[in-house]
Amino acid sequence: MPLLAETRVMTFDPNEPELDTEEVADRVESAIAGNEIALFMKGDELMPQCGYSERALGLVKQYREDFEVVDALQNLEAFREELEAHSGWETIPQAFVDGEFVGGSDILAELEERGELAETLNAPETAADGGTDTDADAPF
Repeated sequence: MPLLAETRVMTFDPNEPELDTEEVADRVESAIAGNEIALFMKGDELMPQCGYSERALGLVKQYREDFEVVDALQNLEAFREELEAHSGWETIPQAFVDGEFVGGSDILAELEERGELAETLNAPETAADGGTDTDADAPF
């Protein structure tokens, strides 16, 4: 099964009305509390709408298949305000792991450069060590 199938994507229909601030607050709360990893970005997994969001998505996908993507474009200003209340950070994208703010694309890239991103994302051993599972070929 492709990686895409296991990543949950919260998208919106552009024909739908914009989310109000209360709905944004609920989405932020539920995504952070209900998922080990939540990535708030501009656009979705299939169509990131800015280079920073695309970069953050790519960095997380290197190590994790199972994470929540929340598209902040349905009410960008409300998402910025709500996320800033959680993280102290006003820009998007933003990544949260186990309810804690990790950072945006630059911080994720810095963690990757230092060899710390896999551990930060609680990556399974097979993803963190290059994707090989020596037990996979065992007959029993």
